[in-house]
Amino acid sequence: MQKNESVTVAIEDIGVNGEGIGRVNGYTLFIKDAMIGDVVEARVTKAKKNYGYARLLHILSPSQYRVEPVCEFARRCGGCQIQEMSYDQQLEFKQNKVLGNLERIGGFSRELLGQVFEPIIGMEEPFRYRNKAQFPFGTDKIGHPVTGFYAGRTHDIIANTDCALGVQVNREILEIILAFMKKYRVPSYDEKTGEGLIRHVLIRYGFATEEIMVCFVVNREGAGTYGADYSRGVGHKLNPGRAEEHDIWIVHQEILLEQLSRIPGMTSITVCPNTRRTNVIMGERYEVLWGQPFITDYIGSIKYQISPLSFYQVNPVQTEKLYGLALEYAALKGTETVWDLYCGIGTISLFLAQKAGRVYGVEIVAQAVEDARHNAEINGIANAEFYVGKAEEVLPEYYTGYNGEHPGERAHADVIVVDPPRKGCDTALLRTMAEMQPERIVYVSCDSATLARDLKYLCGCGYEVKRGRVVDQFPMSVHVETIVLIQKKTS
Repeated sequence: MQKNESVTVAIEDIGVNGEGIGRVNGYTLFIKDAMIGDVVEARVTKAKKNYGYARLLHILSPSQYRVEPVCEFARRCGGCQIQEMSYDQQLEFKQNKVLGNLERIGGFSRELLGQVFEPIIGMEEPFRYRNKAQFPFGTDKIGHPVTGFYAGRTHDIIANTDCALGVQVNREILEIILAFMKKYRVPSYDEKTGEGLIRHVLIRYGFATEEIMVCFVVNREGAGTYGADYSRGVGHKLNPGRAEEHDIWIVHQEILLEQLSRIPGMTSITVCPNTRRTNVIMGERYEVLWGQPFITDYIGSIKYQISPLSFYQVNPVQTEKLYGLALEYAALKGTETVWDLYCGIGTISLFLAQKAGRVYGVEIVAQAVEDARHNAEINGIANAEFYVGKAEEVLPEYYTGYNGEHPGERAHADVIVVDPPRKGCDTALLRTMAEMQPERIVYVSCDSATLARDLKYLCGCGYEVKRGRVVDQFPMSVHVETIVLIQKKTS
C-alpha cells in the first residue's frame, strides 16, 4: 500500500480511538469516522509495513448502525468517537470488545465468559450524563476568546459552549465568561507563547444536589485576589505584560462573580494557578473567590464533598450501578477486612464500609486522601482508614509488617477491591494480593486489555473468575468500565 493511494474498504471493527478498521488484500487500514458495516472510499495518509492510516473520502454504502449525530461537531471533536453509531450497537461493540480482550489477552474461554458475564448495563438517556467538564480557552482568528473542545489528536479548539454530553447549564456559564473576557479584554492563554491568562474553566455539577462549581485555571502564580500580589496595589508591575492582564482580571473580577453567582445552584467559584508549560490542566492548589471550596453530591446514600482537585466519577447514574455491583460482588457480612486500592476520595471505600467490618483505602494523591477522610467523617463512618502512597508500595509494606504505623503487624484481607488507572496493576501489587489470599478480589477496570493481563496473572495464583459485567460509563465514546469478581479456588 502506498501513501495517497485511494482504496475501497469494508469496515469490520473499531480501534481503541474509535477509528474504523478494514483490510485491503490483507493489509490493515485505520480510518477515522468510519464504522462497522460501512463500505468507504479512503485515501492512504500513512503506510507502514503491515498497517496504515487513511482519510475517509466517501461513504459508498453506509452501515445499518449509522445514525445522525446529535452534535454538529461530533465528527471533528475528539470527545465523541462513536456518536454516529446507534446506541444499541455501541453497547454490543463494547461488550464484544471486553470479552474479546479477556479471551485474546487473558486466555479465558468464550464458554466461560458466556457463563460468568451478564449483559452490559447501558443508559436510558445516553446524553447529558457528565457531571464534570474542562473547557480549554483560546483566541479565534479575529482576536475574540473562544472555548469548546479540542479537535481529535490536536490542540485546535472547536468553538462550542453546548457539549451534548455535559449538563445544559454549562452553556450559560461559558457564555457569561466569554462575554466578560471580550468586554474587558481578558486574554486567553496561548500555548505557543505561554502568555495570556485564562487557560481552562472546570465546571462540576451535583446531579443529586444541583450544586454547581466553577474553577478558573489561570496562567498566574497568585490566585483569587492573589494575596501578596494584590496587596501591592493594582498598578504594581513585576512583569509589565502579564501584570497588565492580571490587573484587568482583578479590577473587574467582582462583576463576573456577581453574574455567575446569580445562576441557580451556584455554590463554589474558585481559581487554580497553573503556570507550567504542560498539558496537565489543573495546578496543585486553588483558592475560593466566592462561596464554598467544594460542592456536595451523593452516590446512593453516601455524601461526598468534591473540591476542584478531587477525582470523582463523571457519570453518577452509572457510577451508582457500578458501585452497587462492587458491593454485591464483595458479598460482605459485616465482619470482613477490606482493602480498597486506588481509592481516590473514598467513593468505593465508603460504599463498602456500610457492610464491612473494616476498610483500608490507599491512594497516591494526598489531597484525595484528605477528601476521603473528610467524606468518612461527614457520613459518620468510623470503620474506614486511608493511607497516602502508591498501592504497589503501601500494601506490600503492610503485608510484610514493615510499615511505619504498625511495625511487625501483617496486613490481612478478606476482600480486596482494586480500581487502577488504565495501565492496570503493578506486578508487585498483584503478587502481594495473591500472597494475602483474600477470599474474593473485585477488580474494577477502565481498560479491558490490562484487566485481561492482570486477571490472567491472578488466576495463575489460585483464583478463578466467578462473575463479570460491563457498565457503560461513557456513552458516545469507545471507553467503558468493567467489573469482575475472582474467588479463591475451592480445590
